[in-house]
Amino acid sequence: MGRSGSTLIERLLGELPGFCSVGETVHLWRRGLLENELCGCGRPFADCGFWTEVGMRAFGGWEHLDVREVLRLKAGIDRTRYLPVLLHASDRGAVAARGECYTAFYHRLYSAVAQVSGARVIVDASKHASLAACLRRRYGTGMRLLHVVRDPRAVAYSWGKRLPRPSASAASSEPEMARCSPGRAAVRWMAQNAYLDALARRGVPTLRVRYEDFVADPGGEFGRIAAFAGYEGRPPDPGEERLPAAEGHAISGNPMRFSPGPVGVRADHGWREGLAPWRRSLVSAVTAGHRRRYGY
Repeated sequence: MGRSGSTLIERLLGELPGFCSVGETVHLWRRGLLENELCGCGRPFADCGFWTEVGMRAFGGWEHLDVREVLRLKAGIDRTRYLPVLLHASDRGAVAARGECYTAFYHRLYSAVAQVSGARVIVDASKHASLAACLRRRYGTGMRLLHVVRDPRAVAYSWGKRLPRPSASAASSEPEMARCSPGRAAVRWMAQNAYLDALARRGVPTLRVRYEDFVADPGGEFGRIAAFAGYEGRPPDPGEERLPAAEGHAISGNPMRFSPGPVGVRADHGWREGLAPWRRSLVSAVTAGHRRRYGY
């Protein structure tokens, strides 16, 4: 679920040779193409040379893509409400056909990113279990799922903050980072993690990483993550050195993707003092069963 520290891990992975991090492509269609928000390189999407070349290779230019059709398909299948159907439907029928059409756009996008970047591993930080469920039908075990989990009380605290979105443009429909109440954040935390667990049970290669373990032992955990993602060799230890960050082209996500300079790991436990006791009690009660499952 969002606000679990995944942007930091995504950014570190994107620095590995042969890897390319593209941010949250689930938002590319609206925030990039329709609203022309800022790319991670700091340029508006339409002015970014990387994404211009990707669009040319994928669709012969973004102007030839029917964005409204992509968003229509997204609304009809890439939603949490459709996850029970996506997990249990057969490989034939209306759901399968809709998913095939929808993921065809992603396949062309990923293929173009690989060609432009020269990468063999594409890191997509989209945090929608429904998108993962759709892509599972196309890629099978060729897709690897990194399941990042964070204490739900920390997640609820983060989702309650009011923060601007520096990538937003004048046309953006969401000028601020999304917010929700502690109760709603707790329910969403349970649902997303439960569905990601269900995908793992259905054969999607999955590695679960707890945020708290990562910040406590970044070298060991990042080594585990890199090996799972197919990196050969020993990756640098982000706990011992601040890794240099090249210009990135991540779409959407945590504002830290705009931060220049080396990438370091710093624990954030502000929720322990910042989350009101009654809010902490509410989130703890709602998430009790699932929280214990993950060791919280």
